[in-house]
Formats: sequence, structure tokens, C-alpha cells
Amino acid sequence: MTDSDLGMGRTITRRDFLDGVAIGARGLAAALLADLAGGGPALAAAGPSYPPALMGMRGSDDASYATAHLLRDGMFWRPGLNPAPTGERYDLVVVGGGISGLAAAYFFRERAGRASRILILDNHDDFGGHARRNEFTVGGRLLVGYGGTMLIESPAPYSDEARRLMTALGIDPAALRERSTDETFFEKKGLGRGVFFDRETFGRDHLAVGLGRRPWAEALAQAPLSDPARRDIERLESANTDYLPGVSTAAKKQQLHKISYGDYLTKIASVGPEVIKYYQTITHDLYGVGIDAVSAIECWQWGHPGFQGLGLGPTDESEEAEHYRFHFPDGNASVARLLVRALVPAAVPGHTVEDVITSRAQYGRLDDTGAPVRIRLRSTAVRARHTASGKREVEIAYVRDGRLLSVRAGACVLACWNSVIPRICPELPATQQDALRYGIKVPLVYTNVALRRWSSFETLGVRSIRAPGSFHSETSLDAPIHLGTYASARSSSEPVVVHMLRTPCQPGLGLSSRDQHRAGRVELLSMPFETFERRTRDQLGRMLGGGGFDPARDIAGITVNRWAHGYAYEYSTMWDPDWPEDERPCVLARKPFGRIAIANSDAAAYAYTDGAIDQAWRAVTELTQGNGSSTTTR
Repeated sequence: MTDSDLGMGRTITRRDFLDGVAIGARGLAAALLADLAGGGPALAAAGPSYPPALMGMRGSDDASYATAHLLRDGMFWRPGLNPAPTGERYDLVVVGGGISGLAAAYFFRERAGRASRILILDNHDDFGGHARRNEFTVGGRLLVGYGGTMLIESPAPYSDEARRLMTALGIDPAALRERSTDETFFEKKGLGRGVFFDRETFGRDHLAVGLGRRPWAEALAQAPLSDPARRDIERLESANTDYLPGVSTAAKKQQLHKISYGDYLTKIASVGPEVIKYYQTITHDLYGVGIDAVSAIECWQWGHPGFQGLGLGPTDESEEAEHYRFHFPDGNASVARLLVRALVPAAVPGHTVEDVITSRAQYGRLDDTGAPVRIRLRSTAVRARHTASGKREVEIAYVRDGRLLSVRAGACVLACWNSVIPRICPELPATQQDALRYGIKVPLVYTNVALRRWSSFETLGVRSIRAPGSFHSETSLDAPIHLGTYASARSSSEPVVVHMLRTPCQPGLGLSSRDQHRAGRVELLSMPFETFERRTRDQLGRMLGGGGFDPARDIAGITVNRWAHGYAYEYSTMWDPDWPEDERPCVLARKPFGRIAIANSDAAAYAYTDGAIDQAWRAVTELTQGNGSSTTTR
């Protein structure tokens, strides 16, 4: 298709501007250096905007990391460059406005009292970190999607502290799920799963539908696969074959810990290269890498095919944990919004867990002078260090609107990424800095596409499509959620948000998961929005064209949530040593340093919201137990 056929140029895109000219990360960095040196045009403060409704490149956009990359590359601090004190002093400064940072402010306020003064700094133009909200208005109707963290979920129910926080915010996952989510909606319409075979990978474009609902031989009959490959897929999905006969259950599990799922399929289940291509991206959504870099035991635990005949017993998934799963229309962005409402009530109007969905956040109220809790966006921390008063006070320097400023606090929680902390706090012991750098966050992209109608999905009989060779590996419609005054589409003639996933990595080269994450990050940061837009429109047109989809006509908006630093790194039995618990890098990395504590999902090596909350609780406990938590004034 031509750009005109795809509808290129019709989507309103967002750029970063300086003096009216669109610039990328390098241009922003150069302008910032010139401004800090006093020899260039000042970077003007961002004008009024409503971040959730911005389209184009979102997530970690260029402006959010330009300063941090200067710090990383050793180009920021120069002789004579000193922050200008604002004169502000707080009881606590939190660096990072994600769920862990917001939760840390909440817990600290509980301990220190409601009169305690707290400042939260975040480098993005929106709060919530990876719990990001996207909004579209199509035909006068509000559509909400998740631009990052989706689920209130974990392999086991939340800890007492995390559960207590959820309850305080009004979140009862089981009850919300029961009254708001129509989980059988698509099933009643006869819509199921599909797989799109792209011509570049499989020889020709073809959408196979009805997977899991029709016999496998029938569902894959027209797919561009050889007969042996079709039979192998059917065997993996349906047969109860024990591929390790005569081996004890314990020995089987031990073996599966040390080999990848890809090796299990080829070397133990004896499938061919076509089948590997078919399953290559099945692990992308959880791990950000393909089946060559995820252990077979983890794939068994998540119910991937090929293990049902091994007699391994039940997985660790509990019935209570399954019942605990729920997500808001905007994912865990609503959790962040409820936390902000608890901390800065004027910023998120309303009173209930239902009205937070449609409440329009008042971004101009986040940093009100005189408010006990203030949230300062577009503010990148560049240094956190103790003053000369015996490690009882912390000075935090940050860049905002081209100015280098500083505030002081009785304590500081670094709730940013672990990899950034050694740059911000170089006084940390070398061993702790090494531990902080160990985990490499998982790069990923959540692309949200607002459609004027979703009749093509209904015509084709699909609600989700896996595309193992395509730009985005997964495309799905969300189950309708009706909460408060927010109602999802029920008719396919109504507008809807389609969620698409891309996790850049380098499979098949023998790279470790950490090296694949590094390679994926380089790709993401070098890819302009236009490439994402073109590839998104092309893929949707090819997958859904048989159902009457026209990308130029049916797409109302595209928001690319680019997370070069996405999920927290979780340790792998394939790639990481089996450390004693107290020697794991995440444990060494999170040790408190004077009046500075560390809280984020990296500190748990666990990419779930409850992990972020638990680490916030731990960090605040370290700062307040035995150290006093008396309130100070300006």
C-alpha cells in the first residue's frame, strides 16, 4: 500500500519543539547544554496541555530522557555549574512519580503525619511512571486505554501492606471485576484467537482464525506451513506426549530450568524451524524476548504448549490469585490517579473508585504552592547527596525547563530506575553501584490505536491476533469494562481502542536476555514515530483487510507508548547465578544510604505493581524506624 492508502499524515502527532522547529533527543540535549552554559536559547516551559490525550510518541519521549542521557554520557556536570537553590525544604523528596514513588509518599505521610511536606519529582510530563493512561475522543466519545502497566495481578495475592493500600484507595479487585467486566462478551459473539502469517516470514499473508475453538488441523489448513509443521503444532497443542520418558518429575524440572523453550521444542519435542518461527514471539508479552531466551520451566508455568504429557503436576498459580486479577480501562494508571487523589486531592477531582475513570486530572494543581504534597513534572533529578550536617539532610538537584535547581529534605527516596541511581548518587559504595547496574530493564512498546469501528474484527471472528513475524507481535480488543459512567463499546459499529504490543529483541543470535534488552533499547530510541505509524497502519490493513478494514478510513488516532526502560529485570535460571537470597543484586542494590532509600520494582527484581508497592513500604520503613520522623518547616 502507498502512504496515501495507509492514511499517513491523518493522525495528529506530537513533537518536541524549540522555537517552532521539531527536534529530536540530540537536538534537545544540545539545546539544554547551551542553555545551562548560558550561551543558547532558553528552553521554554511546556505550554498547557493534557498529557493523557496527547498522541504520537509517548511513554518515554525524547524530552523525558535528554538530560539523563547527558548525565549518563558524562556531559552534564562541568566546572562552575551549580544548582540554584529554590529555598524549599521538605520532609521527604521522592525522585520518580511512578506507583512506587507515589506509594512511598503515601506511606511516609502515614508515618510522619499529614502535615509533613513532600515533593515528588518526575522527568516525564505525566505521573504514574509505566502506569500510563491514553485518551482518545472519537465522535464525541471518550475512549481510554492503558499505555503501560495493565493488571492488578501477581502469581499470589498481594502482601498485607500492598493489599491495605489497595483497600485504602477503594480498590477491591474481585468485586470490581465481578461488577464491571464482561469477560464472556466476545465468546458470546463467537470471536476468538487468530494468528497472522506475514509474507515476509512465512511466504504469504494469511489470517488463521478459531484457534483453540476448532480442531488444529482445520484452523491451520490454509496456513502457509508445510504438512509436517502443521502436524507438529497440533501435537504440541493437543497430544499428551511425555518427551522425557523414564525421568523423574524432579529431574525433569531441573532440566527444564536450564534450557530455553526454543531448545526444548527443537531438541526434546523434535519440531522443525517452521514451528519455531510460529512460536518465536509467544513469550514476548511477559519477558520481552523470544523463546530462545526464556527457560522451558517458565513456559510450562505459564501454560505454553508441549508440557501436558510430562506429568509435572500443577503450576504455582493459585485460584485466589486468579480471582484477584482485575484491570481498569486505563490499566494501573487508575491506581496512580487514586494515589495522586489521596496525596493532592485538588489534582484529581472526585471521591470514588468509579469516578476516577472519567475524572479529568487538573495538572495545574499538582504543584500548588503551600500544599503539603507537591508533584513536579518535567523535572529530571541529576544529583542526590547529603549536606555537611552528618547525613541528616539531603540536597536534590534537578533540571526543569532548562534551569538547574535544588531543594533540601530530611530524607529522600530514589524511586527511579536502578540504572540511573549511580549517576544521581555517585557517593554510593562501588559494590552497590555494580548491583544497581546489573538488571537491564525490558524495552517494549504498547501502541494504542483508536478505531472508528471494529466491525472488521467481528466479520473475521477474532478478538485477538498473534503475529509472530510482524512488527507488532500481538493485537487485541479489550474485554468491555463498564465502571461508573464509563462504558466500553458493545456494538462493532462503535469506536474502540485496539492494543498492540512490540518488544524489540535479537532472537536467534545466542544473546542473553540482558543483551537482547540492550539491543532492543538501541532500536527503540533510534526509531521515529513515522516508522511506528507506517508499520502500524500497514499491519492492521493486512491483518484485517479481509474483514473490510481500511487504515485510511478507520483509524482515528495512534499513540505509541515507547518504554526503552520498561519491565523490571527478573532473574532467569538460564542466565543468572543462583545467588543466596541476601546476595541477589536487587537486595544489595536497595540498601539505604544515610537518609537516602531506594524503592522501585527493580529493587524486587519483580515486574509487578505489588512489588513496586512493597518496595515503597520497605524504603519508608528504613527511613522512619529508629530515625524519627518529626516534621520540619521551611
